[in-house]
Amino acid sequence: MIARDLITRDIEAFIEQARALEAVAPACPKAVFLVAPEGFALAAESASDNLYMDMARAVDGERALRQHRGLQRALADTLPAICFAGDPATPDAVFPNNVFATAKGRVLIARMCHPVRQREAERADILGFFTDALGYELHDLRKQAGVGELTGSLVIDRSRGLGFCGLSERCDVAGAAAMHAAFGLRATLLFDLAPGEYHANVVLSVLGGRAMAICADGFADPAVAEAIAALYAPHAVLLDPAEKLAFAGNCIAPTSDTVWMSEAAADALRAASRAGFERAGLRVRSVPLDEIEKAGGSLRCCVGEIF
Repeated sequence: MIARDLITRDIEAFIEQARALEAVAPACPKAVFLVAPEGFALAAESASDNLYMDMARAVDGERALRQHRGLQRALADTLPAICFAGDPATPDAVFPNNVFATAKGRVLIARMCHPVRQREAERADILGFFTDALGYELHDLRKQAGVGELTGSLVIDRSRGLGFCGLSERCDVAGAAAMHAAFGLRATLLFDLAPGEYHANVVLSVLGGRAMAICADGFADPAVAEAIAALYAPHAVLLDPAEKLAFAGNCIAPTSDTVWMSEAAADALRAASRAGFERAGLRVRSVPLDEIEKAGGSLRCCVGEIF
């Protein structure tokens, strides 16, 4: 019998549930949204638990803007790609998927960990776009217990309503439960990230509901990663630590036939990994984002999905 509304650390119970669930929803978004890196800078608060950031590195704001515009133009070749203006008061707001996310007919606002990111949730223009222009129902998770940084902490298989939630300073159990309910998921697996990892979407991505990129090195218990990979076999692309560090796991398939990642991530792919994407029917496309990656995130983090 299929349990309903399952949220668990029990990998065997989760896998049993996941295998019994059929795809009932679109795997890919109908549009995406971004926030321009205006006033781009490295935020010390974010760096406190993000080992991918190095506060000693200088950043070039104009170069970040050019690279970000290139990303929007490239994505717009395949689906609508909306970009909101940036705000120098929120220097790392270039990663909006942590703060805003959508499910069918609803928009979610996250309860963020760091105050510098909490300010992003106050943006009336982004919220108004979803609630007033699109008519989405608001689910404000800032009013609930726990911390949960949306599709940074929670990787979702939209087609089957499955969640893969990495616990860290950026997401606790209460926050995971709030996100599970707000996204309307049917089963969510909770697992601890390895020390030094801050978001699940750096170590795994579900692609088009049928494939996965995953790095066991990013999990506190590699056996959990192996079990998740088996769920998506034969289309689980097993990344090594070097590929993960280059942000190959921070990828996205906004359409069913293409996986997007940064140029640095694509350059780091081993032949076996690239072949794995190809076997899954996913063409690898990339754009340069090395300036933005200095802020500790990559292409997936830049892209919010509109379902």
